[in-house]
Amino acid sequence: MRVHRAMRSLLSRATQADTSFSIGLGLIVILAVAEIFAATFYYIGRARAARASAQAIAATMVRPTTPVASTTDALSPAQPGQSPQAAAPTPPPSLVDQLLREGIELRERGDTTTALARLQEASESDPTNAALLEEIAKTYEAMQLFDRSNEMWRKLQEMGPSAGEAYELADQRLKLGVPTPGTAGAGIASASLDPAAPHKDVGGGIAEGSTFSITEVKTTETPDPDAETSLTLQIGIRKQPDATIDYTKVKIQVFFYDTVDNRDIKLTDADVNYEWLTPKHDWTDTNPEILSVSYLRPKTRVVASEAALSEAAASVKPGQKGRPAKSSTAGAGERKYLGYRILLYYDDKLQAVQAEPARLLQLFPPSENISPP
Repeated sequence: MRVHRAMRSLLSRATQADTSFSIGLGLIVILAVAEIFAATFYYIGRARAARASAQAIAATMVRPTTPVASTTDALSPAQPGQSPQAAAPTPPPSLVDQLLREGIELRERGDTTTALARLQEASESDPTNAALLEEIAKTYEAMQLFDRSNEMWRKLQEMGPSAGEAYELADQRLKLGVPTPGTAGAGIASASLDPAAPHKDVGGGIAEGSTFSITEVKTTETPDPDAETSLTLQIGIRKQPDATIDYTKVKIQVFFYDTVDNRDIKLTDADVNYEWLTPKHDWTDTNPEILSVSYLRPKTRVVASEAALSEAAASVKPGQKGRPAKSSTAGAGERKYLGYRILLYYDDKLQAVQAEPARLLQLFPPSENISPP
């Protein structure tokens, strides 16, 4: 019995020891697994943090380069296959450039008056534009207003080499003078001058849409022992091609001017006479028709009344011969011939003007219309 109890006691103790050992072993296993999981979570967390940091650094390094790339793309020309919107749009022409182009085109068509208005409008916005000043000077030359064209050339010359080719052209114009055409081009009145004669200051032009124009004015001075001055103007009057006209509505006014005591400018008191050199002067067989107007100042000075002067410069109609001015004996200072002013009207509307010197057109501007008699 004692032996049996001892064995049972030993078995019980062995069982308890085995249970304790199992429990201890289980605890050890559990702790080991817990440590493994903890270590795993720790290293996974560090790996994620390292990846996020690397991504942030990469993003920080990439961002500054992005706008540069887009700017380069925007400035580069459009490549094949790219959208047309990627190319930079062409800026529209400025108002000054547009007016400059219109002025040149109008002058080439013969409309010098409108051309000059366009160019002057552009010059108000850009008064130092060398191209504008050059075209204004050329337009004045086309209108035979050489005083004004020389003003423009002098402005370009004063600008110096910064004006480019316009400066060289201005220097050439002012040194050599402006070549004068022998006949009218594109409907512009011109003077027919002897190439060997000194340059004359002639001004003139035509109105837009004119039916008639002045093609030439030839001045001939005749020596006369009984006269202080004896000269004749031969004026060519041309009808525009294919124009249907009533020749009785053509009127030509020629005014001669004198200087008085080398100071004042007044309408002449000399004898003035008109005569058609072409036989019919109706523009059916001859174009242009030629009108001759004479100026005669005798050595014995006579002075015409204002009424007689107006009558002498009255309209000359085709088919009529002018008559000399009526004179009186009253004196009014020493007079010398200065120049002339020619006005051409059709159907009482101004067609063309010409004057020598050109300033007579500024001192005595012509009327756009004349009242019928």
